[in-house]
Amino acid sequence: MKVVVVQFPGTNCEYDTEYAFKRLGAEVEIVWHKETKFSDDTDLVVVAGGFSYGDYLRSGAIARFSPVMQAVVAHANKGGNVLGICNGFQVLTEAGLLPGALKRNEGLHFISKHHHLKVANNNNTFLAKLGLNDVVNIPIAHHDGNYFIDEEGRKELYANDQVLLHYTDENGNISNPNGSVDAIAGVCNKAKNVFGLMPHPERAMESILASDDGIKMLEGFFA
Repeated sequence: MKVVVVQFPGTNCEYDTEYAFKRLGAEVEIVWHKETKFSDDTDLVVVAGGFSYGDYLRSGAIARFSPVMQAVVAHANKGGNVLGICNGFQVLTEAGLLPGALKRNEGLHFISKHHHLKVANNNNTFLAKLGLNDVVNIPIAHHDGNYFIDEEGRKELYANDQVLLHYTDENGNISNPNGSVDAIAGVCNKAKNVFGLMPHPERAMESILASDDGIKMLEGFFA
C-alpha cells in the first residue's frame, strides 16, 4: 500500500503519521506543499495535523490554496481515499472536499488530552475494522476543533451516513470537549472516500503511550 503524507509549512504531525502507516506495513512518502502531483500508484493521501501557515488567517484557509491541493482534489475526484487529521480536517473543509467548518473551541482554549470516541458509522473504508458503537481512546490536540454545520447540512449528514464519530466518555455517553454540533468528531463525504477527524489516531499506535486504538482505525485502509 502506498501512502502520501502532505506537508505544509507549519505541519507538525507528518512524521507521526509516517511512523503510524509504516508500522502497519505501508510505503510512505512525505510530499511538500509545492508539488502538484502524486505518483500514480498512490492508494491513500493523508493531510496531516499541525498549524499550516501558522493558522494566521483561519485554520486551513491558506493551505487550501497550496499547489499540492490540486493533486489532493484530483486524487479524491477519481475515487482515491483521502484522510484529513486535525489541521488536515480543517484544510479539507476549507477546500470543499468535506462539509461543515471548524471553529474555535467553545471554551476558547487549546485542548490536549486523550478523549473517547464512539463509532457512529462503520459502513466505510476508514472505520471498517471497528464495530458500530465501539468506543476508542484517541488523543485530541486542537484550538479550532468545534465542528459546525447548519441544520439542513446536519440532517443531510445523517441521511447519507456521513457522521463517523462522536466525542463520548469511556462508556459511550456523549462528552463534548469543544462544542461541536452533536459532539461530532469526524465526517466523510457522500462518496465515502474523503474522511476527516479532529482526533489523532496516528498518536495512538502504542499501548505504552496510553492507547493503541489508532491501529484499528487506520487498518481499515488496508482492507
